Formats: sequence, C-alpha cells, structure tokens
Amino acid sequence: MALVTRHISQILIHILFWLLFVFASLFVFSDYYWIENPFLQYLFILIVIVYANNQFLLPFFVKKKLYIAYVFVFAIISVLATQLYCYVFAKCGCSLLKCLSDYLWQTLVPLIFFSFVWMLYRFLDKQEEVETIKKEHTEMELKFLKSQINPHVLFNNLNTIYSYSIEKPDETPELILMLSDNLKHVLYESNSETISLKKEINFIDNYFKFQGIRTEGIKKIKYTKNIDSDHYQIAPLLLITIFENAFKHSNINSTINIELNVEKGILNCTCINDYKKEELTSSAFQIGLENLKKRLRLLYSEKHELNIIKDDNFKVELILNLL
Repeated sequence: MALVTRHISQILIHILFWLLFVFASLFVFSDYYWIENPFLQYLFILIVIVYANNQFLLPFFVKKKLYIAYVFVFAIISVLATQLYCYVFAKCGCSLLKCLSDYLWQTLVPLIFFSFVWMLYRFLDKQEEVETIKKEHTEMELKFLKSQINPHVLFNNLNTIYSYSIEKPDETPELILMLSDNLKHVLYESNSETISLKKEINFIDNYFKFQGIRTEGIKKIKYTKNIDSDHYQIAPLLLITIFENAFKHSNINSTINIELNVEKGILNCTCINDYKKEELTSSAFQIGLENLKKRLRLLYSEKHELNIIKDDNFKVELILNLL
C-alpha cells in the first residue's frame, strides 16, 4: 500500500509540475503568441532530455559516485539544449550569452526539479529498505533468542515427568496435562508478539509446580504474586529466563524468593536466591540473562528497568511497563 501511494504521489508531482511549467513558459515569460510559441515545439525534446536524465544519467553517475562528472555532463546538456532552442526553434539570432541569459532557465528548471525529486524518492526508498532490514533482523534475533529458551524449559519438564512415572506413577497424569499446557504455550502462543498476561502467568505457575517437584527436599520456593488485572499483554517467555537462572545456579538446601506484582500496568518481578560464586563468570550462568537483556532492549527499549545485584545473594529485579 505504501509503495502504491508513493507511485501515485510521484505521478501527481510530475503532472502538476509540467502543467505549471508549460503555463509559465507560454503565458508569463514569453513574448510569443502561445500558438506560435517555439517552446511548444521544443517541449517534446525537453521532456525526452529530462526523463533520459532521470532514467539513465542520474542512476548511472550516482551508482558510480561520479558526482563531479555528472555536474559537468549536466551543464553541457543544459547549454546545448538551450542553444538548440535558441537557434533552431526560436531563431532569435542572438549571441551565446544572450541566448543563455534569456532561455537557459527553461532547460535548467525541469532538469533540476526532477533530479531533486528523483534523489528525494531514492532516499525515501533507501530509508524504507533500511527499516525493513532492521525489522527483519529484529524478528530473526527474537526468534533465535526464543529458540534458545524453549528446548531448555521443555527438557526439564520431561525429566520431571520421567522421574515421577517411575517413583509416583499415580501423579504422572496431572503432570502430563500441565506439560501439555506448557507445550501449547511454547509452540503456538509464543510465536505472537504479545500474549495475555494471564496465559504467561499460568505458564510460570506450571513451571514452578514442576520445579517444586524436581527440587523437593533440596530447594524451597517462596512464591508470591499480586496481579490487579489479567487483561494486560506481555511478550511471551520473557520472565522465565529469570526463574530458570535462579533454579539452575542456586545452592542445595536454599530458598528461592520470587515476588511477582502487577499494579496499574507496571510489572515488578523480583527473584532472590543464593548462588554458586564460582559459576558467576561462566558462560552458562551469563547466557540466559544476556538473552533477556537483548529481548528487553528490542521489545521494551524505553519501558523497562533491569537491575542485577550480586552480593551475598543474587537478586534480579525487573520493572516493566505493560501499557
């Protein structure tokens, strides 16, 4: 649609210019009676010169970046075309300087105007191309970042179900149903730019249930949430990285404290856990949070604040504007 609109605007600009230019040449800046005006005979040649310049000369010299050579060729064409008008069509019999001073404008004005229009629309096309490339790059990067999250989450869930199928087979069906919900979330709903906060919270709740089972007797989860409305939208699989990192790198016999609050469109997520300090600089420790930073930068550039504090405990606080 934007491309069609641009073509229409170009056509209108060309038509309006030629109408105004011909009117001015015939009735404002000419001593000839309009029917006998030599400009009418010269007009066809002028149109050929103008569009040959737009279609062949400008693209060639700009592509080769021969700007000085183009100015030189442009000047020669303008002078020769003006002489053609003076001595062949107008037959003024005047000197070269008089010819150029009286009639050069009739060649220069359309050449300069349409050269400017060509460069303007070329610039707009380049800008649109750059924006398209940026958008495609952003989409590809987001898909790549999400692809790094999805298998890891599902792999952990499958391990949990496998363990339960051996130790507690009666409780396995409920876990399978929970995994089914999570699969649906990851495979289908996570492809959208945003999803309802309610669905994302349900996914997180299921994740905590799985983790509670997996780490029973080893780690404790203290999870509180306060959501004032389920009608907000959020990027899918955004928060899970924080929690994955906490469970993966926290010590045995420790407590993971998680608070999730949403009030008036502002999400505040805090996750506190102790951690294995020797793993702090490892790539496995850093990669999840680095991915989160990239996603936040791409999706919520001016609408988020991420604080990571490393002291006795490892604390991640994310403030996100969902409005």
